[in-house]
Amino acid sequence: MSKVKAEKSVKDLVHWYGIIILILSTIAILAYLAIDFLPAQKALTLKGILTTIFFDYKIYSFILVGFIAQLIDSTLGMAYGVSSTSFLMATGIHPKMASAAVHTSEIFTTGVSGLSHLRMGNVDKGLLLSLLIPGALGAGTGAYLLSVFDGHLIKPFVSFYLLMMGIYIILKAYKERLHVKDNNYKGASILALIGGFVAAIGGGGWGSVVTATLIGTGNHPRKVIGSVNTAKFLVAFTASIVFFIYIDNLLDMFSVILGLIIGGSLSAPLGTFITRLIPVKTAMVAVGILIISLSCFSLYRFLT
Repeated sequence: MSKVKAEKSVKDLVHWYGIIILILSTIAILAYLAIDFLPAQKALTLKGILTTIFFDYKIYSFILVGFIAQLIDSTLGMAYGVSSTSFLMATGIHPKMASAAVHTSEIFTTGVSGLSHLRMGNVDKGLLLSLLIPGALGAGTGAYLLSVFDGHLIKPFVSFYLLMMGIYIILKAYKERLHVKDNNYKGASILALIGGFVAAIGGGGWGSVVTATLIGTGNHPRKVIGSVNTAKFLVAFTASIVFFIYIDNLLDMFSVILGLIIGGSLSAPLGTFITRLIPVKTAMVAVGILIISLSCFSLYRFLT
């Protein structure tokens, strides 16, 4: 990287951090002021809950998880859900609660990502339209099935799925690059249906299934990543709605969701910057090893 490009990258990084800090600060102030419009007792209770959350060390671990997961996703264009779900499950959180928290946080991260891709011209509108509805249907179905089954019974299957995804990511890192050709989107709708389903069931996998397959069949990476990331907003939104309907105690995950949102928002610009410095193959292998390790740990805890 030349000196001029390096200086521009650093300026861009500082610029985006300034915008993100301003947005997060504004949201926090407006939310705090909005609480005062609630009945006095409810307002006092809610302020007490928020104070307790930010004085609890656990939220900072969730912020770190969101930070690392989004850093991975920004570098590879995939693996936010797989990475964050693996971390959360390794701490003992039930699969359905982990998946619900991850998808709720993704509403915010994918919304920002999708708008950015649209503005930068990274989206193929035909591909986007073919992904939206099937992806949402798959996510809704997966979220419903995960919600109605016991998390303890599903946990080993989800851990095994994540283990397979980790191995797949490593294999993908060593796969030879295919010849790039545009608009080869045959079967994209079915792929989106499958990707949305496994993303909701496993807490992640949308990018690993859809992005990796479309790029692997020879499509332009920039258009694929932009279109798939933009469609992911509706996938995450649909799964979150289903989780909120069928999981009664999802508000207990408020600190997890908030931590993931804050961490992901803070790491997004840094991930874009690091992408220019670290070889993608190296990053993918590291991510694969991390996911495999966490999945094996979760399986070990279940078996013992």
